[in-house]
Amino acid sequence: MTELSPDPKMPWLPFALDLQLAQPHFITIFPTVRRVIKAELLRHKIGRRALIAYHLETDAGEQIILGKIRAKGTDHKSYGYQRALWENGFHGQSEDGLSVPEPLGIVEPWQMWLQGWVPGQPATTLLITRPDLPEKIAALAYKIHSHSVPTTKTHTIAAELQILGDRLRDFAQQQPQWQTQIQHFIAQSERLGQILEQHPRPSTTIHRDFYADQILVEGDRLWLVDLDLYCQGDPAVDLGNFIAHMTEQSLRTWGDPGAMVSQEQDLKTAFLSKQPPESSHLSQAIDIYANLTLLRHIAISWRISERRPNIPTLIELCGDRLAEQLQQVR
Repeated sequence: MTELSPDPKMPWLPFALDLQLAQPHFITIFPTVRRVIKAELLRHKIGRRALIAYHLETDAGEQIILGKIRAKGTDHKSYGYQRALWENGFHGQSEDGLSVPEPLGIVEPWQMWLQGWVPGQPATTLLITRPDLPEKIAALAYKIHSHSVPTTKTHTIAAELQILGDRLRDFAQQQPQWQTQIQHFIAQSERLGQILEQHPRPSTTIHRDFYADQILVEGDRLWLVDLDLYCQGDPAVDLGNFIAHMTEQSLRTWGDPGAMVSQEQDLKTAFLSKQPPESSHLSQAIDIYANLTLLRHIAISWRISERRPNIPTLIELCGDRLAEQLQQVR
């Protein structure tokens, strides 16, 4: 459980954790609720968002509901997208075993929307031991890309490069000994962006934050969570992002960036097997987005203190992979 800290942008957060104040809201939304047993603050990014787990006593027994709070206003769009996905093939009893948690309602005074808690272990802990997972994860990605729920949000190559450049420049300002190397990485990433633009692909709906922690594994069922960045974009974004997270996890956990290379290859192969023949440049795009995401992990590792010792090795790895990839496309 996360300790509550003062948050001027979410002054109502203590109220949302008060059982007596929370109970009337839940009884209004769920008539079978008898009382709120417990409220736990699971995550809190000050000034941005919070996640609360509510334990409810209902006529059918105890139930857990998650409340997602956003400081800048209730995220009606994410709620709507998830509701539409649930109603269009991603419900909890879907035959393919690929689901999203059920959206359950909105508590407007607290800028919070509610979804059902789902069981399972993060895929992060199972990738190395479940040989069937990469193929199932590829199917989940493909389902998100092909079961389109309309969205006005878009993510472009330019946006990807802008976010990456901003993160890397922030890192270099705090770690000036890497300034020259980071500038070189930014120039190389822009060259990779140009290559992506030379072979544009049809835009699809994408998760845009697709990696193993966002997937809960319950037996043969996968639950995809945190669709806050759901938008239109290049499907290669999701696969590249997932693979780069596997590489970084391998480096951080086992000191070997190739520890899960077979799982990475299985994931990519399974995903590509679902694509039409005209998707010939998709494989290259996945590799490019994987390298762009791996670059972003330099800045992520700086923000997470326990990951900082890995930064020199991560920088060396990025340098090798960027040079190799640019050599291949010349």
